[in-house]
Amino acid sequence: MLDVLRGVLAWFQDPANWSGEEGLVNRLVEHLLLTGTATLLAVLLGLPPAVWLGHLGKGGLLAVNISNIGRAVPTFAVLVVLAIGPVGSAAFGPYGRAGLATLVALVLFGLPPVITNAYVGMREVDRDTVEAARGMGMDGGQLLRRVELPLAMPLIVAGVRLAVVQIWATATIAALVAGPGLGRIITLGFRRQDVPEVWAGALVVAVFALLIERAMALAQRRLDPVGQARRATSAGRLPVGASKR
Repeated sequence: MLDVLRGVLAWFQDPANWSGEEGLVNRLVEHLLLTGTATLLAVLLGLPPAVWLGHLGKGGLLAVNISNIGRAVPTFAVLVVLAIGPVGSAAFGPYGRAGLATLVALVLFGLPPVITNAYVGMREVDRDTVEAARGMGMDGGQLLRRVELPLAMPLIVAGVRLAVVQIWATATIAALVAGPGLGRIITLGFRRQDVPEVWAGALVVAVFALLIERAMALAQRRLDPVGQARRATSAGRLPVGASKR
C-alpha cells in the first residue's frame, strides 16, 4: 500500500501528467464542462415544470414516478444505447467524442432529484403561510415568487446539490465509450496496468466531488430564509431586512 501511495505522489509530481490532451488539466476541464452543462440542462428542463406543478398542487404521482425511474435505469446502459444508436459517438464540439450521448445520459440521470425535490419543496411550504399571503391580496404569481419559492429554496437547492454530485461522479463512465473527462485517466491506467495512475484519477474525482458537495451545502445554507432567521435570533441580532419596533 505504501508503494502505491508513493507511486500516486510520483504521478502527481510528473509534469508530463499535467499537460497535453491526455493531461490532468485538460481532462479536468472536460469533466467540469460535462458536469456543469449537464447540471444546467437538468435544472432548466426539470425545475420550471416541477415548481409550477408544486404550486398548483398537481403532478405528485409524476414526480414520484420520475424519481423511481431515475433510480432504476442504469446510466451506463443508457449511455451505451445512445452512443451506438441515434445519437452516435461522433465528436460534439468541446465535449469530445460521444459528447452528445454523454450529455443526454447525464441530464437524464440528473433530472429525478431536481424534479422530485422541487416538487416536494413547493408542496411542503406551510399552508397557513400561503393562506395568510392570499389574505393579504397576493395573486398566484406573487405568491409563487415571494412566498412559496423562497421557502422551498432549501429543498430545491438540495435537489440540485444531489444532482450535481451524482453527475460529477457518473461522468467518469464517458470514458467507457471513448468520451471525455477524468474517466479517461482511470481507463488509461487500467489499460497500462498502472495502478498509481488509476488511483490518481479516482482521487481527483473523489476530492472534487467533496469540494462540489461542500460548495452546494454552503449555498443551500445561505438560501434558507428560515434557517437564517433562526441563526440571527440565536445570535441575538435581527434578520436582514428586519427593523426594531
